[in-house]
Amino acid sequence: MAEIIDNIKELEEDTQKGRFLTFSLDKESYGIEIKYVTEIIGIQEITEIPELPDYVRGIINLRGKIIPVMDIRLRFKKESKEYNDRTCVIVVDIMDISIGIVVDSVSEVLTIPEHDIVEPPQMNKSYNNRYIKNIGKVGNDVKLLLDCEKLLTDEEIDDLHESF
Repeated sequence: MAEIIDNIKELEEDTQKGRFLTFSLDKESYGIEIKYVTEIIGIQEITEIPELPDYVRGIINLRGKIIPVMDIRLRFKKESKEYNDRTCVIVVDIMDISIGIVVDSVSEVLTIPEHDIVEPPQMNKSYNNRYIKNIGKVGNDVKLLLDCEKLLTDEEIDDLHESF
Protein backbone atom coordinates (compact mmCIF):
# COMPACT_ATOMS: atom_id res chain seq x y z
CA MET A 1 0.00 0.00 0.00
CA ALA A 2 2.79 2.44 0.92
CA GLU A 3 4.44 1.69 -2.42
CA ILE A 4 1.26 2.63 -4.30
CA ILE A 5 1.02 5.94 -2.40
CA ASP A 6 4.68 6.68 -3.21
CA ASN A 7 4.00 5.94 -6.91
CA ILE A 8 1.00 8.31 -6.89
CA LYS A 9 3.11 11.05 -5.29
CA GLU A 10 5.82 10.53 -7.92
CA LEU A 11 3.23 10.78 -10.71
CA GLU A 12 1.82 13.99 -9.20
CA GLU A 13 5.32 15.48 -8.99
CA ASP A 14 6.02 14.45 -12.61
CA THR A 15 2.85 16.18 -13.87
CA GLN A 16 3.81 19.34 -11.96
CA LYS A 17 7.46 19.32 -13.02
CA GLY A 18 8.35 22.37 -15.05
CA ARG A 19 4.99 24.05 -14.37
CA PHE A 20 4.98 27.54 -12.91
CA LEU A 21 2.32 30.00 -11.87
CA THR A 22 3.47 33.32 -13.27
CA PHE A 23 2.76 36.69 -11.73
CA SER A 24 3.98 40.24 -12.05
CA LEU A 25 5.48 42.89 -9.81
CA ASP A 26 5.96 46.17 -11.64
CA LYS A 27 7.38 45.23 -15.03
CA GLU A 28 9.04 42.01 -13.88
CA SER A 29 7.57 38.58 -14.44
CA TYR A 30 8.06 35.89 -11.82
CA GLY A 31 7.24 32.22 -11.63
CA ILE A 32 6.52 30.02 -8.66
CA GLU A 33 6.57 26.23 -8.87
CA ILE A 34 2.99 25.02 -9.07
CA LYS A 35 3.67 22.31 -6.48
CA TYR A 36 3.80 25.02 -3.77
CA VAL A 37 0.56 26.75 -4.79
CA THR A 38 -2.63 25.73 -3.00
CA GLU A 39 -4.91 28.49 -4.33
CA ILE A 40 -5.21 32.03 -5.63
CA ILE A 41 -7.63 34.47 -4.05
CA GLY A 42 -8.48 38.11 -4.59
CA ILE A 43 -7.17 40.63 -2.13
CA GLN A 44 -9.24 40.81 1.03
CA GLU A 45 -9.11 42.60 4.34
CA ILE A 46 -5.85 41.87 6.13
CA THR A 47 -5.77 42.13 9.92
CA GLU A 48 -2.54 43.77 11.03
CA ILE A 49 -0.60 42.31 13.93
CA PRO A 50 1.86 44.50 15.86
CA GLU A 51 5.60 43.88 15.87
CA LEU A 52 5.76 41.79 12.71
CA PRO A 53 8.35 42.60 10.04
CA ASP A 54 7.06 45.27 7.64
CA TYR A 55 6.74 42.80 4.74
CA VAL A 56 4.30 40.65 6.77
CA ARG A 57 1.08 42.61 6.29
CA GLY A 58 -0.89 40.60 8.85
CA ILE A 59 -3.29 37.68 8.72
CA ILE A 60 -6.41 36.62 6.87
CA ASN A 61 -9.14 34.16 7.75
CA LEU A 62 -9.42 31.74 4.84
CA ARG A 63 -12.40 29.47 5.43
CA GLY A 64 -11.62 29.25 9.14
CA LYS A 65 -7.84 28.89 8.74
CA ILE A 66 -5.65 31.78 9.88
CA ILE A 67 -2.96 32.50 7.30
CA PRO A 68 -0.11 35.04 7.56
CA VAL A 69 0.17 37.32 4.52
CA MET A 70 3.46 38.58 3.09
CA ASP A 71 3.66 41.47 0.62
CA ILE A 72 6.28 40.18 -1.79
CA ARG A 73 6.98 43.74 -3.00
CA LEU A 74 8.14 44.70 0.48
CA ARG A 75 10.05 41.43 0.92
CA PHE A 76 11.96 42.25 -2.28
CA LYS A 77 12.57 45.82 -1.02
CA LYS A 78 10.40 47.36 -3.73
CA GLU A 79 8.20 50.39 -3.22
CA SER A 80 4.81 49.70 -1.69
CA LYS A 81 1.84 49.93 -4.05
CA GLU A 82 -1.82 50.43 -3.26
CA TYR A 83 -3.82 47.24 -3.77
CA ASN A 84 -6.37 47.20 -6.59
CA ASP A 85 -8.74 44.75 -8.30
CA ARG A 86 -5.80 43.00 -10.04
CA THR A 87 -3.94 42.42 -6.75
CA CYS A 88 -4.03 38.75 -5.73
CA VAL A 89 -2.95 36.58 -2.86
CA ILE A 90 -1.21 33.37 -3.86
CA VAL A 91 -1.58 30.88 -1.01
CA VAL A 92 1.49 28.64 -0.89
CA ASP A 93 2.50 25.78 1.32
CA ILE A 94 6.14 26.12 2.38
CA MET A 95 7.46 23.44 4.71
CA ASP A 96 3.98 22.66 6.08
CA ILE A 97 3.09 26.33 6.62
CA SER A 98 0.42 28.05 4.56
CA ILE A 99 1.29 31.64 3.77
CA GLY A 100 -0.34 34.18 1.49
CA ILE A 101 1.86 36.12 -0.92
CA VAL A 102 0.47 39.42 -2.19
CA VAL A 103 1.37 40.06 -5.86
CA ASP A 104 0.38 42.79 -8.32
CA SER A 105 -1.37 40.34 -10.65
CA VAL A 106 -1.40 36.67 -11.59
CA SER A 107 -0.73 35.86 -15.25
CA GLU A 108 -0.95 32.17 -16.16
CA VAL A 109 0.38 28.69 -15.55
CA LEU A 110 3.26 27.92 -17.90
CA THR A 111 5.25 24.81 -18.63
CA ILE A 112 8.89 25.74 -19.00
CA PRO A 113 11.03 22.90 -20.39
CA GLU A 114 14.09 22.03 -18.35
CA HIS A 115 16.43 23.11 -21.19
CA ASP A 116 14.92 26.64 -21.01
CA ILE A 117 15.68 27.01 -17.30
CA VAL A 118 19.07 28.44 -16.41
CA GLU A 119 20.83 29.61 -13.27
CA PRO A 120 20.84 33.35 -12.65
CA PRO A 121 24.05 35.06 -13.77
CA GLN A 122 26.63 35.56 -11.03
CA MET A 123 27.43 39.26 -11.29
CA ASN A 124 30.00 39.16 -8.52
CA LYS A 125 30.96 36.77 -5.78
CA SER A 126 29.48 38.74 -2.88
CA TYR A 127 26.08 39.40 -4.48
CA ASN A 128 23.54 36.62 -4.36
CA ASN A 129 19.79 37.02 -4.75
CA ARG A 130 18.57 34.29 -2.44
CA TYR A 131 14.96 34.53 -3.62
CA ILE A 132 15.65 33.71 -7.27
CA LYS A 133 16.39 30.05 -7.92
CA ASN A 134 16.51 30.07 -11.72
CA ILE A 135 15.54 32.02 -14.80
CA GLY A 136 13.03 30.62 -17.26
CA LYS A 137 13.28 31.54 -20.94
CA VAL A 138 9.82 31.88 -22.50
CA GLY A 139 10.00 33.08 -26.09
CA ASN A 140 11.76 36.45 -25.94
CA ASP A 141 10.79 36.95 -22.29
CA VAL A 142 12.35 35.82 -19.05
CA LYS A 143 10.61 34.71 -15.88
CA LEU A 144 12.42 35.02 -12.56
CA LEU A 145 11.72 31.68 -10.87
CA LEU A 146 11.41 31.95 -7.11
CA ASP A 147 12.96 29.66 -4.57
CA CYS A 148 9.89 29.30 -2.33
CA GLU A 149 11.78 27.69 0.48
CA LYS A 150 14.03 30.75 0.78
CA LEU A 151 11.21 33.31 0.98
CA LEU A 152 11.31 32.72 4.72
CA THR A 153 14.37 32.17 6.89
CA ASP A 154 14.53 29.17 9.22
CA GLU A 155 13.95 31.53 12.14
CA GLU A 156 10.85 33.02 10.49
CA ILE A 157 9.50 29.53 9.78
CA ASP A 158 10.01 28.58 13.44
CA ASP A 159 8.23 31.76 14.56
CA LEU A 160 5.29 31.02 12.23
CA HIS A 161 5.08 27.41 13.44
CA GLU A 162 4.76 28.73 16.99
CA SER A 163 2.26 31.47 16.10
CA PHE A 164 -0.05 29.71 13.65
